[in-house]
Amino acid sequence: MTFAELEALYNLPFFELLKRAREVHDEHWKDGKVQLCTLLSIKTGGCSEDCSYCSQSAHYKTGLERESLLPREEVMKHAEAAKANGSTRFCMGAAWKGVRGGTPQFEQVLDIVRDVSALGLEVCTTLGELGPEEAKELREAGVTAYNHNLDTSPEHYPNIVSTHTYEDRLRTIRNVQDAGMSVCCGGILGLSETITDRLRMLEVISSFNPQPESVPINSLMPQPGTPLSENPQVDPFDLVRMIACTRIAVPGAKVRLSAGRTRLSDEIQALCFFAGANSIFYGEKLLTADNPETSKDLALLEKLGLCPQLPDRSQQAPAIDHDSPASPACQQDVSAPSCSLNTGCC
Repeated sequence: MTFAELEALYNLPFFELLKRAREVHDEHWKDGKVQLCTLLSIKTGGCSEDCSYCSQSAHYKTGLERESLLPREEVMKHAEAAKANGSTRFCMGAAWKGVRGGTPQFEQVLDIVRDVSALGLEVCTTLGELGPEEAKELREAGVTAYNHNLDTSPEHYPNIVSTHTYEDRLRTIRNVQDAGMSVCCGGILGLSETITDRLRMLEVISSFNPQPESVPINSLMPQPGTPLSENPQVDPFDLVRMIACTRIAVPGAKVRLSAGRTRLSDEIQALCFFAGANSIFYGEKLLTADNPETSKDLALLEKLGLCPQLPDRSQQAPAIDHDSPASPACQQDVSAPSCSLNTGCC
């Protein structure tokens, strides 16, 4: 969708926007089920990147204790517990700039992925930048989806991170898609961005060809010691509007209600589900931040008459739609504020 289309949607009266989003949701997700995902930090802290929202960056004094890559046995305990608690996707995150094939750490990650995959869970990883060969190896090991968020708009991104570029993010996403993995790509609200920045981010994400398999929408949880530690809480109704716009712009994706849920009432979460959210991170931790307890989540889903989705281990990245005007991720022109995102090359 173009920026102009997204802006018109976002500015609709609240209930009109929710009505439209619900219609799109019901058309594409008739079963009304919710995906339950568990996220584990397998390597914590000491990251060389300077993402201004992240307590794991080595650039800031956040008090977070640095931890090396978890041993396979420890990861498997968490994966088995996640499966027992009803999760269908197990996502493993590592605080790295990226990974390089042939290194002991990457080989260890591949071994862990193979073992988690053998449990029958969907396997998601978020390891930073990926080259084409590393992406292929992850896919062959059993990764079904790769998370690589854009965070915010191309214009605002340099204010948030200086150690890599927006084009670096897009290049990794293209490598992931080319390797046959599904893309999980979303953003964070509350990074001192404008509404325009939020919609520009969604414009870029919706233009991916193929579109992402899932789109996490996070609300910033300010971390002590980071440059954004004093940022105010995102207005919950702004979050609901963003969920609704995402559902309309990326109709076939799972829209994941992600970080920041500890600050949301059951009523606001219910509005998010109505607006099109159909995936949550499930468990007590999101990397280094708190998350609602599993029992509370299950109780809320039961109140709303929602059931968990089953795992889909067969999923692959959708094929490129050659009839679509949208371009593959790494062929987008992210510099023009309201372009159709089908010109230029990163």
